[in-house]
Amino acid sequence: MAVRHVKKKIRNLVTLFGEFFENERASGILLLVCTATSIIIANSPLGSDYHDFWHMPLLNHDLSHWINDGLMAIFFLLIGLEIKRELYVGELSTPQNAMLPVAAAIGGMVTPALFHFLLNRGTATAQGAGIPMATDIAFALGAISLLGKRVPTSLKIFLAALAIIDDLGAIVVIAVFYVAGFSPPYLAAALAIFALLLVLKRCKVHWLSIYLALGTVMWYFMLKSGVHATIAGVLLAFAIPFRDGDSCSPSYRLQHFLHKPVAFIIMPLFALSNTGITLTGNWAQGLVTANSLGIFAGLMAGKPLGIGLFSYLTVKSGLAKLPTGVGWKHIFSVAFLGGIGFTMSIFITLLAFGTPEVIEASKLSILLSSLVAGTTGYFLLNRVTRPGRSVKPDHSGA
Repeated sequence: MAVRHVKKKIRNLVTLFGEFFENERASGILLLVCTATSIIIANSPLGSDYHDFWHMPLLNHDLSHWINDGLMAIFFLLIGLEIKRELYVGELSTPQNAMLPVAAAIGGMVTPALFHFLLNRGTATAQGAGIPMATDIAFALGAISLLGKRVPTSLKIFLAALAIIDDLGAIVVIAVFYVAGFSPPYLAAALAIFALLLVLKRCKVHWLSIYLALGTVMWYFMLKSGVHATIAGVLLAFAIPFRDGDSCSPSYRLQHFLHKPVAFIIMPLFALSNTGITLTGNWAQGLVTANSLGIFAGLMAGKPLGIGLFSYLTVKSGLAKLPTGVGWKHIFSVAFLGGIGFTMSIFITLLAFGTPEVIEASKLSILLSSLVAGTTGYFLLNRVTRPGRSVKPDHSGA
């Protein structure tokens, strides 16, 4: 009986990851189409109307604001649920499995931020150091999925875990460094709701509707507190009961339900509303500023260098070992895919800067850097995974 239960649990987890991977792959393609469409329309005779549409008033805010502060909270809720699943029963559930993607993610966050900081220290754009830190899950998994079954499943899981940890790091950065108009009473109210949710979880209350209703109230208080409202999505994710992760648990049901709306509605809307970059006559000048060069250096050089170096040092020190069927050429190729910074990078740009010119130049730098890093990673991985290429195992790890 116990064996059957374990097999069912493993089957549920495999199914959930498969759904996650398939949705992120398709979402990556859709995001690419939405981004291209947004840029084309923004630079057409309809450009002015296009920008006006996303900034039309809606309940005391514009439409773009509701997407970035409202719908993106649901995106963060899904990310939180993914992180939680990985911590409980996934790739991050044991120290040995978690060590390699954690180390790679830390290297992939610290090194790009350092590159940007060194180029911008002492300037007003130094606060953009968080922009090149995160890896876009949808685009990264979309790129690796183009190679199909030639890519080891363990490498896909490594990249997914790396990107999820990256997002967790970006969430922490947003919560700590990008706070505006801070209000202690509202934050206290939001945290009180979070504490109540934890009490309900402790009392084994499994009614998902109660958590979602209180989570909405927590989101409102967080919005008023000055701490970015999307953080409420992550807190709610960790308050929702996980139990043993079976298909009946509230966490599993919500995660399963959110996959498609987030992948095919929320993220495309975010792309359409935030990537309408108008290329003016002097747009190229914005790409040679210290901020833009910091983004280029962070995503195209800092990301692959940090991920590759930290992974290598972690394995060589005996703290971790390479996944089954994965060699160093795989890791260094995937490290370039880590340089695809789209959703979270643009999100942090909107929080870091208030000048439209700087924001537009930053977005364009993110798109170009991500394109170069992603293309490089794809072609390197394509070469490494060609039929007939053997993987040299590394025996120095623990």
